[in-house]
Amino acid sequence: MDINNNKTLTRMKILTELHGAPGFESDVKSYMESEMAPFVDEFIYNRMGGFYGVKRSKKPDAKRIMVAAHMDEIGFMVTNVTSNGMLQFTNLGGVANDIWQGQRLKVKSRQGEEISGVVANIPKHFRSGNEGAPKIEDLLLDIGSQNREEVAQRGIEIGDSIVPDTTFTQLSEFRYASKAWDNRYGCLIGIELLELLKDVELDFDLYVGANVQEEVGLRGASASAELIDPDVAFVVDCSPANDMKGKQNLSGELGEGTLIRIKDGTMLLKPTFRDYLLSLAKEFDIAHQYYVSPGGTDGGEIHKAKIGIPTAVIGVCARYIHSTNAVFDIRDYEAARKLLLESITHLNQEEIKILQYK
Repeated sequence: MDINNNKTLTRMKILTELHGAPGFESDVKSYMESEMAPFVDEFIYNRMGGFYGVKRSKKPDAKRIMVAAHMDEIGFMVTNVTSNGMLQFTNLGGVANDIWQGQRLKVKSRQGEEISGVVANIPKHFRSGNEGAPKIEDLLLDIGSQNREEVAQRGIEIGDSIVPDTTFTQLSEFRYASKAWDNRYGCLIGIELLELLKDVELDFDLYVGANVQEEVGLRGASASAELIDPDVAFVVDCSPANDMKGKQNLSGELGEGTLIRIKDGTMLLKPTFRDYLLSLAKEFDIAHQYYVSPGGTDGGEIHKAKIGIPTAVIGVCARYIHSTNAVFDIRDYEAARKLLLESITHLNQEEIKILQYK
């Protein structure tokens, strides 16, 4: 079964444009549930906000396989409204301080309305030359309100969430720009994996879904691992590319395929799992590249849960993540989707045991 490319692009646009800062993932969850519902037998939920669709096997005592994305994107939270109607905020997730001035962000009101604004910056005319990069807490979001009362009338209060105001854009034949590709990539691949497996009977129960609050410290992953207690887990996440000046060691290149993440700051890939992925990539001619990251993914928590869960990350890289625009290559997504599909369909009892105990 193939997936129409236009359907994939439509889903990319919807997912990346949805508002989903850490702790505020409900819009993403609702969309994912609606797209996944035709392909699963039920949904299960943890108490932090994560959810998984379950495709049940007909086999008794079936093993449990987990495919975990995360729904949240980097964002901000309103911490103060000034007397002249500006919004101060704090970051939700890891962001650089020096990239936000002059950028458009949108705040979600208590009524669910998304209100756009511009991060204040000092024009060249008024600069002394001694200005450094401001702290996030010193920035101001100008939403066009004239005073604190007008902000309140628009339904905005302290504690409301803010994300970049970015439209999904095609840059060239294969490359696109959007906010939140980290990690609406994982949300998309989970939906499309289930669609590809619509008519496939599996020997195990497949749990596909997404966690909350990954960007603020992998907080939602443990609750999902406890809920599912999987025998094997796949994490699907987006990682930073560092290829603007050409290849830079094992830091990801656009257009070179899915990532085989062998080491990061939270997890080492088991050699047996590495070899399983590489054998499938080679057998099915799937573009792939080794990747090492100082950061981490939800795999950092999942692989330590229970008595240990064999975990691998099937990822893609993108330039400029954790900013208003990430640039990515759709061929990398297609390679990752192919590797994930083959990794799931080639799992059997013997292979699961090897991944668990060797």
